[in-house]
Amino acid sequence: MIRLAFMGFRHGHIFSLLKHASENPRVRLVGACEEDPATRDLLQQNPAVALTHTSYRTMLDETGCDAVAIGDVYGKRGRLVIEALRRGLHVISDKPLCTSLAEYETIAALSRDHRLRIGLQLDLRDQGLIRHARRLVREGTIGDVHAVVVTAEHPLLKGSRPAWYFEPGAHGGTLNDIAIHAADLIPWMTGRSWAMIESARAWNIRTHDTPWMKDGAQFMAVLDNGGGVLGEVSYLMPDSLGYSLPPYWRLTLFGTEGVLEVVPTRATLWLARQGDKQPVELTPDDSTPGGYLDAFVDEIEGTPRPDSLTTETVLHATRVALLLQKAADEQMTRVRI
Repeated sequence: MIRLAFMGFRHGHIFSLLKHASENPRVRLVGACEEDPATRDLLQQNPAVALTHTSYRTMLDETGCDAVAIGDVYGKRGRLVIEALRRGLHVISDKPLCTSLAEYETIAALSRDHRLRIGLQLDLRDQGLIRHARRLVREGTIGDVHAVVVTAEHPLLKGSRPAWYFEPGAHGGTLNDIAIHAADLIPWMTGRSWAMIESARAWNIRTHDTPWMKDGAQFMAVLDNGGGVLGEVSYLMPDSLGYSLPPYWRLTLFGTEGVLEVVPTRATLWLARQGDKQPVELTPDDSTPGGYLDAFVDEIEGTPRPDSLTTETVLHATRVALLLQKAADEQMTRVRI
């Protein structure tokens, strides 16, 4: 039984992790902390959250937890993760794990040196459509993948999105926030490795009153077989349509024997192979809700499942996303991964 304590409820994603943890028979909730007074007031209206502490360090001192779940402001997460690891605790976090490469290096070293596990809320892996697409690619259905196009267009929703997104230093970058899913999914689905970031760009489009918030983001990268990846992960979706349109998440994989497209807002996969006269639509495999949490617990218990999220894959995806952000922020090209 893993004793899990929660730190921070400043982003809505963490409530999904809380739900899965409360329903998981291998997890026992032992504490919940929110240091921000305004957020604590809001949480009083949420029956799913039973706050026990207003101080992170006090919670770590008093609960006897084995692991900590992090859902605070992005810019604070690295510090919170490092504090937990230094106390010998495992960590699972909403993405991103941290917002700087310096934090990443400290986190990776502490995890390695003390054999501590790190999980991340990379829940796209758990969707049936994506799991089916991965299986087809790994079975060779479209041959060797040589090009991938990914879009992850989000609505800005400035009136309802957490206000701290638009505060200097709190968000940490759109590529680090959104492109981390691509950093994780593409190697997992294709069996290829990241080789190089050709270029990346982040710029201000809609948030003119907060120019430090770069709400536009794109990247171009290379895989280890010379294949290319194009990514568009801006906040340009019409707010009125929310997350309902196909560009919210669209992953198109081009192989030597065909093309496969995954759009999680649709009910089917789209597949076209060499020799086909018409593309076919395929029903998805079963989803595995909370699979990222099961993978985290499995690894702590020493029974990781093949091809599941591990500390190694979490850290690698984190590093790639941070390198994408750095390439954009510093206008760097041809960055080796």
